[in-house]
Amino acid sequence: MKSINADVLILGGGTAGMSAFRAARKSTDNVYLVEDHKFGTTCARVGCMPSKLLIAAADAAHHVRTADQFGVHPDGALRIDGRQVMERVRSERDRFVGFVLEDVEAFPATHRILGRARFKNEHVVVVDDHTEITAQRIVIATGSRPFIVPAWQSLGERLIVNDDVFDWETLPASVAVFGAGVIGLEIGQALHRLGVTVHVFGKDNALGGITDPVVLENALDIFRGQMDLHLDADTQVSLLPSGKGVKIDYSENGTSGSVTVDFLLAATGRKPNVDNLGLENLNIDLDARGVPKADPYTMQTSVAHIFIAGDASNQLPLLHEAADQGLIAGKNAGTFPSVTEGLRRSSISVVFSDPQIASIGLRFKEVTSQFDNCGCYAVGEVSFSNQGRSRVMGVNQGHLRIYAEHGSGRLLGAEMVGPAAEHLAHLLAWAHQQKMTVAQMLDMPFYHPVIEEGVRTALRDLSKQLRLAEDLAGECAECPGQ
Repeated sequence: MKSINADVLILGGGTAGMSAFRAARKSTDNVYLVEDHKFGTTCARVGCMPSKLLIAAADAAHHVRTADQFGVHPDGALRIDGRQVMERVRSERDRFVGFVLEDVEAFPATHRILGRARFKNEHVVVVDDHTEITAQRIVIATGSRPFIVPAWQSLGERLIVNDDVFDWETLPASVAVFGAGVIGLEIGQALHRLGVTVHVFGKDNALGGITDPVVLENALDIFRGQMDLHLDADTQVSLLPSGKGVKIDYSENGTSGSVTVDFLLAATGRKPNVDNLGLENLNIDLDARGVPKADPYTMQTSVAHIFIAGDASNQLPLLHEAADQGLIAGKNAGTFPSVTEGLRRSSISVVFSDPQIASIGLRFKEVTSQFDNCGCYAVGEVSFSNQGRSRVMGVNQGHLRIYAEHGSGRLLGAEMVGPAAEHLAHLLAWAHQQKMTVAQMLDMPFYHPVIEEGVRTALRDLSKQLRLAEDLAGECAECPGQ
């Protein structure tokens, strides 16, 4: 077995791991990167980029179907070539992966190691049966994988995850999507618009991660009008006797039914890849999911020289968050024992459905949790149903709710479903990170006619609800921002 002594060891060659590797090398050249499968990021291979390619094809089909509202009538029937759709998805996906691999290949070859890593103790990691690395500092950046209900394993090749979708050579006839979160909603709607018969199953009427009840009700109305949704169903899944499909028996709200599909797509969340790392050989504090606890500003675990970043950290499984966490963890691993807090940006989340779903800052659930003792927050809102530019474009669906603190007028967060939500979310996230007040935001320019004017309408509504500090008579003194 080969032996290596490293100043810093990075476990995982995805977004967080690559970011950590670059950051650590600014302090020392003696940095090694271990990847257990193949280099490349979840985003490029099986996540955000291939899913957006599928969505782009679906949007093109949808625009043709809805052109009649503008007096535009495409000649002939809409024809979707599943093989062409998936050929473009795979080709462009491979192109994005290629760019990532170019970055990896720029790292010194002798400092890149393929194999599965396991902790032998707090400083020693064994890679398969070929390499033992003794490291002064270690960053865990091992990513995540789809979570699959154990009972579904009996479905064999009829059980798929989003990773599998992007390797299809053509589109299937039918799919049942289990899970109505980000992945399930994005892929389910895209397949539906591409002519695949899609049934979406979920629990507790959850949809797209929305926590605001008003926004959720609006979103449920919109998406139920588009797709076959069973979002509070009890289900029983079985493989067809022929083995060529899946049967789902379900009951919901006093009614029952049954559907048969070609595939069951499991979109029930992702699991951090920390369960096979040998963490039992460390004296490290773990959370309820068995993930090392970490300071979100330094990414340092309870073992001072071990850091964690990206999806493996069980914090915010998004590419930009993984990159930021990797930068913080890698920098601190490189400069250890000097550890400093890194920049953590205002949270922003987007579901690329149509209409889009987004949140920034504190979600409604977090606002009510933090301010429940005093109730010192206000809500402003706007419906997009009659918003000028949205109506012009024929995309006038959705609702935006913005939250701010009484007294200070400080923006707390927002949730929305609606047109151009990805862009509205960026405006609001920038304002949130700058700790702007509602009054300051209303002083910013708004052009006409644009969808962003809906943000101004919601802010004006919010401004009317806010009470000034002198009017509170000390009743919000115990609130987080006071």
